[in-house]
Amino acid sequence: MRVPWLRAADPAPPTHEDLVRLVALGDEAAFGALYDALAPRVFGLVRRVVRDPAQSEEVTQEIFVEVWRQAARFDTDRGRAVSWILVMAHRRAVDRVRASQAQADRDLRQGVKEYRDSYDDVADTVEASLEAERVRRALETLTAPQREAIRLAYYGGYTHREVAEILKIPVGTVKTRIRDGMIRLRDKLEVS
Repeated sequence: MRVPWLRAADPAPPTHEDLVRLVALGDEAAFGALYDALAPRVFGLVRRVVRDPAQSEEVTQEIFVEVWRQAARFDTDRGRAVSWILVMAHRRAVDRVRASQAQADRDLRQGVKEYRDSYDDVADTVEASLEAERVRRALETLTAPQREAIRLAYYGGYTHREVAEILKIPVGTVKTRIRDGMIRLRDKLEVS
């Protein structure tokens, strides 16, 4: 007697292991099903390691190409298909990060090696150094109060009022010392 509501059970969908075995035989439909089932997980893992979305997509594609090529090597006695693919994905992602870092390090080393001060930079530096020495020698010809007021104002960056407070003298005296000192410097440096 046949019971109408009791049917034969639908066959169970293929497992990931079944799909990998079919991929090993060249079954493109099985590969598509495996890709659809695992690509989001693989991409998520790769993205956490690589961080860059575009590179993560590339690595994910590389992993599935590797799955297509290496499916015959999968051994069910050694673990599940998902684990096999995720381990492969993690290794490939780490390799990508290391390769990117190595490239950045090589670029940096090459840039440092190629860096050379240009002649103009050296000439400008020498000229500035010589000019600074001339100014230092000219400053030594000023009176001590003029030199002190000029150093505070021009090298220290203080205002006339702040120089007056530091030296405990009137602002007018500071201005006079700076003016007189600058006139002597101009004459000494022969600046028009």
